Amino acid sequence: MSLEQKITSDVKQAVSALYGIQAEDQQIQLQKTKPQFEGNLTVVVFPFVKAARKAPQMVAEDIGKYLCELNNSIVLRYNAVQGFLNLVIAPEFWLHILQEIDNNADYGTLPNNGHLMMVEYSSPNTNKPLHLGHVRNNLLGYSIAKIQEANGWKVIKTNIVNDRGIHICKSMLAWQLFGNGETPQSSGKKGDHLIGDYYVRFDIEYKKQIKALVESGMDEDTAKREAPLIKQAQQMLLRWEQGDPEIRQLWQTMNSWVYAGFDETYRMMGVSFDKIYYESQTYLEGKKEVERGLEEGKFYRRADNSVWADLTGDGLDEKLLLRQDGTSVYITQDIGTAKLRYQDYPIDKMVYVVGNEQEYHFKVLSILLDRLGFPFGKELVHFSYGMVELPNGKMKSREGTVVDADDLMQQMIADAKEVSKDKVNKLADISQAEADEIARKVGLGALKYFILKVDPKKNMLFNPEESIDFNGNTGPFIQYTYARIKSVLRKNNEEINLCADTQLNDKEVSLIQLLTQFTQVVKQAGDEFSPAVIANYAYELASAFNSFYHDYSILNEEDKNIRQMRLTLARSTAKVLYSAMVLLGIEMPERM
Repeated sequence: MSLEQKITSDVKQAVSALYGIQAEDQQIQLQKTKPQFEGNLTVVVFPFVKAARKAPQMVAEDIGKYLCELNNSIVLRYNAVQGFLNLVIAPEFWLHILQEIDNNADYGTLPNNGHLMMVEYSSPNTNKPLHLGHVRNNLLGYSIAKIQEANGWKVIKTNIVNDRGIHICKSMLAWQLFGNGETPQSSGKKGDHLIGDYYVRFDIEYKKQIKALVESGMDEDTAKREAPLIKQAQQMLLRWEQGDPEIRQLWQTMNSWVYAGFDETYRMMGVSFDKIYYESQTYLEGKKEVERGLEEGKFYRRADNSVWADLTGDGLDEKLLLRQDGTSVYITQDIGTAKLRYQDYPIDKMVYVVGNEQEYHFKVLSILLDRLGFPFGKELVHFSYGMVELPNGKMKSREGTVVDADDLMQQMIADAKEVSKDKVNKLADISQAEADEIARKVGLGALKYFILKVDPKKNMLFNPEESIDFNGNTGPFIQYTYARIKSVLRKNNEEINLCADTQLNDKEVSLIQLLTQFTQVVKQAGDEFSPAVIANYAYELASAFNSFYHDYSILNEEDKNIRQMRLTLARSTAKVLYSAMVLLGIEMPERM
């Protein structure tokens, strides 16, 4: 039982005995005691004032006295300040709970709740490599999955690859026209980068054609529709949907290059998936559902043969479901994907990790699935997050317009190697391979932590220089704290056994109290779908340990019981820091 659970239970008993109040857990308001007052935990007593018919100060005094006299009480003493009851917790409780934390290999993990959650993230297009926006998406999605697993969910990590559509045909057509048979092997490029180059090439040539048509007297909108390249791309999409063998073979070949490139990027990023869906396999199921909805009068066909849903009754707009040539749009594919997922898995909660620019899309998807009769339609969760950008002029991509994920990660590792060179070189007998591995963990840890520590709903600016700092609220600071603790533990040459009557100082108590909060922090992060809750807790814990370590010796402490307690405290802190960072997808180096 945690400190909060124990105090909640005791306060409920107190108000029942004193005032005849049968309080619910949510009525017991607890908070950390403010620094200017003595105490570890504060009970807010205002919810009981009316029933007690006493002033807040008197209610606080009553409850405080009761808690001190209660059998098996962990309250050593108290002080009341108006409606706030500040409790000093007995040292033996802190030592007992520290021992529990140290002994519990799964500390911070909640019991299995018997439910299944599917988390979708990444969702790349096969016409270009992953970029900075995908980095935030992947890191958030993977971390949310890990956090929900720690909260007792069985989690299926899933990806929907947008491997068909006009954008894919643009890359294919450009390669056909300008590629001269180029392959990843012949060019030395990753497959996703190669295909991305041809997507850019299409855009360049398309704009040339538009400009020429405008100069010949055509208006720009008409020129965009009539340019030969866009018409060829549209014709290629029709041929693909009709199953043309030549187009399908080209599509499969070029997509295979992209998938190999994606896999390399995902491995470097440290994210993975349990099940990957492909739009090319789900859009037909979506088309079937749209056609069924059309037959049942839930959708309607316009004169140009396109199919639409009228959502004005839901306060939205009309939504295109099938184009006039019968080809599908994104929402069509999402309908089919949702149906197939619920056929494949007994999903209790479906979470889409997609940027906030798609909020309207997921409102529409929820309504359409509900209208089609799927019971899960209204239960979909759109985890909406803000955009991420880099400072101007930093780490330009090869196209000069977006920041490539591979370039970003490689640069972060190079920066980490440079910044940590002096620290790593101080390590005895370190090989170049180990130094490189430390730089990889630190560089990627810096990237991941800097992105995940921000409230997901907010737009953010990723600053590579700030992220790699070994001081402040950064991943390397937490990694360095962990490595420092592991160094202390390696130097210890005695068995660690905690003595029950060891004296504790204020910083030791504060550190233990922080450790007791980890399970609640994991639960809060799960409830709020917020890796930032975990990240900022890890920073607070690392800061508290460093403050303690600065003031007190561990290995050189002469009192054996105190030394053993501090070793236990250090080991438990390292374990919790490691567990917290695992939930963020961050690796922890043993030496730095």
